[in-house]
Amino acid sequence: MKSLIAAIALISFAGISNAQAQNYPNRAVTIIVPFAAGGPADITGRIVADILSRALGQQFVVENVAGAGGTTGITRGARANPDGYTLSLGHMGTHAAAVALYPNLAYKPDVDFEPISLVAEQPELLAVRKDLPVSTLKEFATYAKANESKLNMAHAGIGSVSHVGCLLLNAAIGIKPTMVPFTGTGPAMNALIAGQVDYVCDPILGPLPHVRAGTIKALAIATGKRSTLLPDVPTSAEGGLPQFNVAPFFGVFAPKGTPQAIVDRLADVLSKGLNEDAGRARLLKLGAEVPDPDRRGPKPLGALVKSEIARLTPIIQAASAK
Repeated sequence: MKSLIAAIALISFAGISNAQAQNYPNRAVTIIVPFAAGGPADITGRIVADILSRALGQQFVVENVAGAGGTTGITRGARANPDGYTLSLGHMGTHAAAVALYPNLAYKPDVDFEPISLVAEQPELLAVRKDLPVSTLKEFATYAKANESKLNMAHAGIGSVSHVGCLLLNAAIGIKPTMVPFTGTGPAMNALIAGQVDYVCDPILGPLPHVRAGTIKALAIATGKRSTLLPDVPTSAEGGLPQFNVAPFFGVFAPKGTPQAIVDRLADVLSKGLNEDAGRARLLKLGAEVPDPDRRGPKPLGALVKSEIARLTPIIQAASAK
């Protein structure tokens, strides 16, 4: 009898979930971007919002909730009502590196969310103030070692992709500079342009317009191949530091307990949007790499989060201990 009741309850719940998905969304949806406007996370979040809005006929509104390397906004996303009306845009920093960087992290990246889909991977770029007396990655490494005590590194908060990327760079060179935190890539870039800091490591789309404008210098891209957007900028391997290989993932997450039917619908719509020129071309123009279809959806993103936590935790712990 108990088994029958349980079965009936399960069927009823499934019916309710499917009905919710069919009617979803019937009002505006918030996408929490855990960094200030203007940076890679913000721009990626707005592309996601546009894809979902056009396909589902409701507004998907980006809300920037910056602070603590993105963990403030992601904590809010984890604690939101799991009804599909609050999503969050997370990445390598908030959903992997934060585990090692924040001992009292208020959420578990691999437990407290329903992964929806990987959206993009964005190779990082080492950019320096325009009057720093270096022109190559090798020259930067030499200069950094000689001037370690007065070197200032900008980042978008502890646990941000810019912070993690430069941790890997610093470890490869063998330096421990002064780290200057900001609330996002936009403020960090402004400081770099103003000459208030010496360098930053960030996904290519953040520094790109400033490199093209000549207000900062790009020394290396942290991937195995050059970017078509900056073809004259060598890879980190070409510059002699293959260990500096960073292409952070960006993905969409819902709070744990969000109906699976809603998660699946969002994943399906996002995947179709990434196949269309409107969304795909915008990401590619920003230097991002769009994942193949078999790497999209809840399961691949969930697996990626777990694998990145396992990969980054020992690296970050070792780098932080030096």
